[in-house]
Amino acid sequence: MHPVPRRRVQPAPRPAAAQPLRRSRPESVPVRLAVSHGPRLARIGVWAALAAGPLALATAFVVPRGTAAQAVPVTQAAGAPRLVADAAGTAAVFVDLWLHADAGVPDSPVAVAVRAMAPTAELPRRSRAKAAAPGAVRVVPVRTTSTPVGWTVVVAALGDTARTASPSTGKAPERTSDTAAVARYFAVSGTGGQNGGPVAISGSPAEIAAPSTAPAPASPYTRPVPAGDALGTTVGEFLRAYLAGGQATALERYLSPGVRLSAPAAVAYARVDAEEIAADTDQAAAKAVPGDGTRARVRVRVSGEDRAGSRWPLVYRLEMTARAGRWEVSALDAGTASSAPTPSASAQAGVQ
Repeated sequence: MHPVPRRRVQPAPRPAAAQPLRRSRPESVPVRLAVSHGPRLARIGVWAALAAGPLALATAFVVPRGTAAQAVPVTQAAGAPRLVADAAGTAAVFVDLWLHADAGVPDSPVAVAVRAMAPTAELPRRSRAKAAAPGAVRVVPVRTTSTPVGWTVVVAALGDTARTASPSTGKAPERTSDTAAVARYFAVSGTGGQNGGPVAISGSPAEIAAPSTAPAPASPYTRPVPAGDALGTTVGEFLRAYLAGGQATALERYLSPGVRLSAPAAVAYARVDAEEIAADTDQAAAKAVPGDGTRARVRVRVSGEDRAGSRWPLVYRLEMTARAGRWEVSALDAGTASSAPTPSASAQAGVQ
């Protein structure tokens, strides 16, 4: 029998490896793409606006309205001068220039200055035949009145009347009785000057009468004081030392403690006579000196003769204080006496 040949057993084929559906990612760092957040931010902004609506409405009622941009305030340094327009001084300068101006010479510096201050002002026209020349003039403002449209200043012009020049020499004559010193009064009207603003003069001045004066009040000095009494003697000696240009040491013996006084140095009088002394209290007129601390006000009429021989009538008002059996000067009404800051001296003496 023939042997059966062995069949060569073929190995079973290995099943094919399963192919992956996708290829594996390469070994690299992945790149993240930028994601737009626009829609998300827009939604946040809408909700924020809705939430801020009531708050904005409340703020509109509380915060006062104003311009968006405001000027930064200019800080003024402490002690800096504050500009204040002086209508009285402006009116005085205007009258002085106007009195010296001449319409016949409209281009003169004086005429130009007048029209610069008041363009509508008319200038005085002087006589060509006699060539009247203005004398020396000094102007002083004496009163300022507020009006519904501005102000009015009364100015006094003190000086000589217009002197007539000689036709032959062209020079003004010497001072005579016809050129006596006079006072003329002019009213100048204008506007402005508030809060340091400029001043405007309305036009030419108006010559007016002298301002009225108030009646003199009744004098409180009704008690005559004899010149030989203690008070009269002290007052007379004090004024002689005062008007003779006495030094401070010469005046101290007549002054109350703490009071300082300087004598006038411009004119030294060669002779001083106390012609009339009157007081406001009976104690000052008594012969005996009252107790310490007693005060009295005294008016003294003095006749002073200077070294040239001219006599000048002067009036002084003093406050006297009794101390240690004598009268002392505690104040001079002219405001030239100063005292130590004590209640009795500063409150009663009327010292500046």
